[in-house]
Amino acid sequence: MRNYVQPGRTITLAAPYAVTSGDGLLVGAIFGVATASAALGEPVETCLTGVFDLKKVGSQAWAVGDKVYWDNTNKEVTKTVGSNTPIGAAIEAVGNGAGETIGRVRLNGAA
Repeated sequence: MRNYVQPGRTITLAAPYAVTSGDGLLVGAIFGVATASAALGEPVETCLTGVFDLKKVGSQAWAVGDKVYWDNTNKEVTKTVGSNTPIGAAIEAVGNGAGETIGRVRLNGAA
């Protein structure tokens, strides 16, 4: 195919805010996970698909298969739809205790 560019599992984006490797980031409708640290505006390689442990709303319990969304204000994953961006699904159950602030997410690669 002459018009094929790349698999698209990762792309380079300008960091919309300072990020550390493993942080979620949202650029327009594109959500991904930073593979390295970058300051605001710097290029950062970003994973668009895969399974990641991401910061979540501690007060929410998740069940396997729950749809999850990126809350760009708080920079965390939530089950609350509202104005948040859909990013994928929970693949492990997690409780809602104060220390349960990490959730395992399968990114869907699209907004």
